[in-house]
Amino acid sequence: MARCYSVPVPNRQPPLPDIWLVSDQRNDTMLERVLSHLPRGNGLIFRHYHLPHGERRARFAALARHARRYGHRAILSGSTQEARRWGADGVYGAPGSLKRGGAILRIVTVHSLRELSAAHRARADAVVISPVFPTRTHPTARTLGAVRFRLLAARTRAPVIALGGMTAKLARHMGGVKWAAIQGLAKPPTGMFPLHS
Repeated sequence: MARCYSVPVPNRQPPLPDIWLVSDQRNDTMLERVLSHLPRGNGLIFRHYHLPHGERRARFAALARHARRYGHRAILSGSTQEARRWGADGVYGAPGSLKRGGAILRIVTVHSLRELSAAHRARADAVVISPVFPTRTHPTARTLGAVRFRLLAARTRAPVIALGGMTAKLARHMGGVKWAAIQGLAKPPTGMFPLHS
């Protein structure tokens, strides 16, 4: 006779992409071009908080179509319900905002050990740990650095994505971590690739 266990079962997801383009008002005009030059099978995290709801949904739909043309996954920053309604491949956000909702890829933002614990409670399929290094937007903001990033990453049960001042070269020097960028990927293709140089 089968037994019933009340143990959380993680979402069954395909392998997580290595590189993530994070959308923003600052890189909006370059998104299609960058997505078309990324190696196939990477990802887009769509934020675009500056747009009104209707325009934001339309822009997500257009970018998701474009991303999928190149084999990329399109993740929506929002609620799990909204991500499902909009046809996103997953949802991105703070641990508290992703606690509820059905089975969908959950990428949770983490800046501290406390948030990492909350990400586990939110059934995170991946965590974005940031800011790792200084960024162009906030060059003097406090960052984790490589050592504290590794300490946090070692405590998680989910795949880790590094965000904040990241480049392909830094990702390689940090042991080949998965990484994300806003402006770090939004450059002319000649300055962006090859990713493993």
